[in-house]
This record gives sequence, structure tokens and C-alpha cells, in this order.
Amino acid sequence: MVTISDIAAALGVTPSTVSRALSGSPRVKEETRLAVEKKAAEMGYERNIVASNLRKGKSYIVGIIVPRIHREFFSNAIGGAESILNAAGYSVLICQTHEEFEAEVKALRTLRNNQVAGVLMSHAIGSMNGQHVLEALGDRIPLVQFDRVFSELPGAKVVSDNFEGAYRATLHLVEQGYRRIGTLAGYMNSEAYAERLQGYRKALLDSGLSVDETLIYYDTIVRETGFEAGLKAADAGCDALYSAGDFSALGAIQAIQSRGLRFPEDFGIVGTANESFTSLMTPSMSSLALSPFEMGRQAAQAFLNGERGVRVVPMELKVRSSSSRNNQNPLQYV
Repeated sequence: MVTISDIAAALGVTPSTVSRALSGSPRVKEETRLAVEKKAAEMGYERNIVASNLRKGKSYIVGIIVPRIHREFFSNAIGGAESILNAAGYSVLICQTHEEFEAEVKALRTLRNNQVAGVLMSHAIGSMNGQHVLEALGDRIPLVQFDRVFSELPGAKVVSDNFEGAYRATLHLVEQGYRRIGTLAGYMNSEAYAERLQGYRKALLDSGLSVDETLIYYDTIVRETGFEAGLKAADAGCDALYSAGDFSALGAIQAIQSRGLRFPEDFGIVGTANESFTSLMTPSMSSLALSPFEMGRQAAQAFLNGERGVRVVPMELKVRSSSSRNNQNPLQYV
């Protein structure tokens, strides 16, 4: 790597002169500053931002931890956060955990060692509580959780209206005439998935329907487990499913079609997240739309404002062919 000393030697000046020129110090003549900047660019010099921040006593790097970067939700959330943080003069350092607890611990330690100004994070499914976060960050590094959060942790939280969204989705299935409605539930150590299950239960009870515990398929958030649960649901006489995720719903649709059932005549399904494939597949999939870009923006704003409260982002039900039994244009429920 090219250093300040290398640039100084090439120009015949002192390293301190190069350092002051690159930091924009008024003590350096304009022509010297321009010469230093030109030579630094020619030699491919890159500033050590962490070291520079340590000297200044303030960091302008914010860490973002997500389960999977390639998922649309998390990539859009990162984009939303960056749009706010970059405008405020911050850079971001992104870590992904692949849903593993140990990877989340490692990411937190990496960000702490890089002296980040704050951490925005959505927890891995493998994380059962937030104790490891407290141990890594303490009270020195501000924390903002989004989407998947632990209530006991300090700092701001940005969440979807999971209970209300699941309630609306399940109620929609009831309104379409489905009566034996199951759910592809997520992991109950995640408050987001637990709230969606609560919304599903409440909608059935408010509609005068019973909750059949045998039709609740826990730990089902990927396509493979969704396919397995879909086969079980079809064989159990289930006629509709609310799914806490779109990928599990996709697997369920494929499984149910393999049993010779039709959507929406014989079976209905609603997913969660409104992934891009939901409107392109056959049948098109009804889904609860989240607002990941806005969630990322709000998480970044909460960090900049030093907030400690909870922000709730609404979900919107997109009704498509997989659950709409009427001949009218699909409705949208806010």
C-alpha cells in the first residue's frame, strides 16, 4: 500500500506536509495541496479511514449487519440506510451472518474493533437473545435494530406492523371463503415471526373459526421446508395458508400443485415480503408488502437522531391470483 511517506519522498516534502495537505489544512499552500493530491492519485493512495477517525476522536463509519445480503428485503434495507448515512457524511461497513449465531458474534466484534460510530442490525435466526450484542457493544456503540429485533436490547428499533399485517392477510383468506386455514410460521425466537403468528390466530378467532394447532408449521421460512409443509397441509385437508415468508410460500404452492389442487379454486395462499417473483409466477402470489428501503432509511435516521424508541412501518396486502376467488380486480388492504 502507498503511504504518506511514499508521497512525501516522491515530492521532496515532509510526511507531515502531505498529511496536512490531504486533510485540507489551511496551513498548506494551495499549490502544495494540489501537487500532493495529484501525486496521491497517481500513486493510488487510499486513506486509512479508521486510523484517521481515531486521530480525530470520531468515527464516520456505521456497521450494518444482516442475515443475507442477496435477499431483496435486506439489500433494499441497506440501500435505504446508505441513502441517509452517505448524505450525512458516513460510510457503511456491511456484514452478513447467513442466519448463524457465531457469524453474528464475529460481525459485532469486527465492527467494534473497527471503532464504528454505530451499528444497524437485523438478527440471525440462530440468535436466541441479545446478550451477545450487549457483551460486544456495551453502552459505547449506539445500536439500532430493524425488522428482527430483541425488545430487551437498548436503542432504537424499526419494525414492520407484523401483527396487523398477518391479521389482515388471514382475514382476507376468510373473506374469500377459505375455512381450514393453516400457517407457515417462522422461528418463535424471532419477535417478528411470533407477532405474525399472533395476528394469524387473532384473525381466525375474530372470524369465529378455531385455531387448529396441527396446521401451524413452525420453523418454515425457506422453499424446501415450505414444500414439505405444503404437502402436509394438503394431505391434512387444509384449504389455505398464510405464510410468514414468500420463499416458504413458493415451496408450498409447488407442493400443493403436485397434489393436483388449483389456485385459487381449491386452495389459497398469502405470503409475506412481496418478493419480486411473487407477481411473475403462475399463479401470481398474494403477499404482504414490506417497506425495506423505508425501514433502512428510518433506521439510519434513528441512529443520527440518537433515538431510543420504536418506529413501526405499515405493511400492505397485495392480493393476486393465489388467493382471489372473485372476478373483480384484486383489492389492496392497507
